[in-house]
Amino acid sequence: MKYTNLFEKENVSKLCYGTLSLSFLQNFDSLESKVNLLNYAFERGINFYDTAELYDNYNILKEFIKDKDRDKLTLATKSYAYDKQTAEFSVNKALKELNTDYLDVFMLHEQENGNNFRGHYEAVERFMKYKEQGVIRHFGISTHRIAAVRDSLQFDEIEFVFPLINMMGIGIQDGTVGEMREAIKNAKKHNKFIMAMKIYGGGHLINQAKKAFDFARNISEIDSIAVGMSTFEEIDANICYLENNELNINIKNKIRNQKRTLMIEEWCVGCGKCASKCSQNALRIIDGKCVVDMDKCVLCSYCAGECTDFFIKIV
Repeated sequence: MKYTNLFEKENVSKLCYGTLSLSFLQNFDSLESKVNLLNYAFERGINFYDTAELYDNYNILKEFIKDKDRDKLTLATKSYAYDKQTAEFSVNKALKELNTDYLDVFMLHEQENGNNFRGHYEAVERFMKYKEQGVIRHFGISTHRIAAVRDSLQFDEIEFVFPLINMMGIGIQDGTVGEMREAIKNAKKHNKFIMAMKIYGGGHLINQAKKAFDFARNISEIDSIAVGMSTFEEIDANICYLENNELNINIKNKIRNQKRTLMIEEWCVGCGKCASKCSQNALRIIDGKCVVDMDKCVLCSYCAGECTDFFIKIV
């Protein structure tokens, strides 16, 4: 496993385990099965794990880390906190439900630009107090937008930038993949830690997985790559890609048909909450039912969290 330094202190794996793939939003396996996957990844050298308040999967990570040396694990999480109270709620929830004394990385989730960040600045100030106390070690943002990466240079508080990038630019909301690469390059010049998300474009690039992974791996400014993995074979495959090795035939056969899609149950009531949540404009209400445009969907599954009747699933 290849490693990189998180601000010259913590040694983190170049491959980060994106645990949205283990959330109830995407995965209905047992807790034991999910923890087994995390343990397997850890045994293979992955020590970096990304989650979020939205994913509602702190219980899985709590079970995973309970018998580990906490200082050998790096946990990143994020929330939509916008003021002091929501910041305190999010941090306390993470600490309690993960059963940990500190959070390695805390991010504001889905930031759009500098003005958006300024609008959350009361929360940022509270996060900085937590950082002074050692409760949060590093602070940053996640985003699908070039503007947020560009504007991160204006804020010393932002150490960690988690942008969407893939070889086709799928899911980037305000420009091209070339523009996102340039924004990432400039952010790195300002000493931001860069972790890439959605390198497979929400599954659209899975048939070109090695090429898609190589695209991200070969961007020198990217410090770590977060990938959602829900099988042992996916873990093995991504480690092979990281190390620039070819997959063996057994792994190839097992992941060949693992392309996933967003399914909306026929009894959808067309309330529209999911469509309002979708930042990719992939959902529309037609004739009283929600309809998905899979050419736009990046399988973030955030829409599923808006459906109180669980009519939306990743399958």
